[in-house]
Amino acid sequence: MATTDETGQAARHPTAPGAPPPAGPPVDPTARPGARMPRWLPRAMVLALALIAVFQLGSWAFHQLTGLLINVLIAFFLALAVEPAVSWMAARGVRRGLGTFLVFLGVLITAAGFVTLLGSMLAGQIIKIVEDFPDYLDSVINWVNAHFHTELRRVDIQEGLLRSDWLRNYVQNSATGVLDVSAQVLGGLFQLLTVGLFSFYFAADGPRLRRTVCSLLPPARQAEVLRAWEIAVNKTGGYLYSRGLMALISGLAHFVLLEILEVPYAPVLAVWVGLVSQFIPTIGTYLAGALPMLIAFTVDPWYALWVLIFVVFYQQFENYVLQPKLTARTVDIHPAVAFGSVVAGTALLGAVGALIAIPAIATLQAFLGAYVKRYDVTDDPRVHGHQGPGGEPGTLARVRLPWARFPWVRRPRLVRPRGEDSGAS
Repeated sequence: MATTDETGQAARHPTAPGAPPPAGPPVDPTARPGARMPRWLPRAMVLALALIAVFQLGSWAFHQLTGLLINVLIAFFLALAVEPAVSWMAARGVRRGLGTFLVFLGVLITAAGFVTLLGSMLAGQIIKIVEDFPDYLDSVINWVNAHFHTELRRVDIQEGLLRSDWLRNYVQNSATGVLDVSAQVLGGLFQLLTVGLFSFYFAADGPRLRRTVCSLLPPARQAEVLRAWEIAVNKTGGYLYSRGLMALISGLAHFVLLEILEVPYAPVLAVWVGLVSQFIPTIGTYLAGALPMLIAFTVDPWYALWVLIFVVFYQQFENYVLQPKLTARTVDIHPAVAFGSVVAGTALLGAVGALIAIPAIATLQAFLGAYVKRYDVTDDPRVHGHQGPGGEPGTLARVRLPWARFPWVRRPRLVRPRGEDSGAS
């Protein structure tokens, strides 16, 4: 039996030279001495799993609240748009809450009156078109019979339409889609109420909101936030008021045309053209001109052509003469940048992005302009698109021209500027 020490463990005796080592447990050749799991690894794994769970939860919540966030964004820009009017009333002793209520009440009354007049006009025109439809159909049938030697009759066409599968399917789909339309209308009203409520609170409690935001920042950041806020108010309000002025001018111009042509409901149509053409970017002009053309067509088809020509010419006048002068001090962004911002806003937020893209880009451009260092441009003719220094032709002029390979072709002579030394002195 092996000897043991006082602790009860077997005593270790040195192995004699040449003797085999004592038998022991098998040793794993892949294991390193003292290898164990680091203490930080379990905590890191738990932290990584927690971060993934928080990210998934935040992504799910963001997608669920996208509609609400878009409504809040619209409300914020509306509050910025009415901020100058509310501040003007507050500076004259009117409480901000009452001033905001009066501004929103005026906008609501104007919008309700416009929608009422437009609805009555459309209803009257639809009734007129339905009543005159048999006469239009008879004239079309007579024209077709006279030019193509056919024998069409209105009764046969009406019976064919009433018995067609297309009309039956259309009626069935319309009946099943009534509930969907009703749900969409109710959802739109709730959305409108949400935007109005948030915009009212943002405009009425604007100073309190700014104080709350600034209380979370150091003094240097507070000055930047207040400056950005002021720029946003000026740009958004200026964009809205400049668009309103252009809408007024556009409405007056189209009203004169419609009165000359004796088109019915000329005042309502003029207001429609002014508002839609200015506050719906890109396609607003064509959408606004479609309704007056349709109403003018019911009076005389040639009148619709005159309205189309006037809309096209007025759009060019507005883009190149009127708009640059009115928006030079309010928005002041390049037309290409404005178009690109509208396209990007539409891709991100749809129609909402198209509406707020231009004031948002104008605000960002004005805010970043204070932090971009600019230098005086050198007085070089190439900056202005002229010849290079010393009268030498530019890069394009030094390119080998096609006729250089054909000696019999007469080459154009380069005329040097007057007073230049020819180099032979």
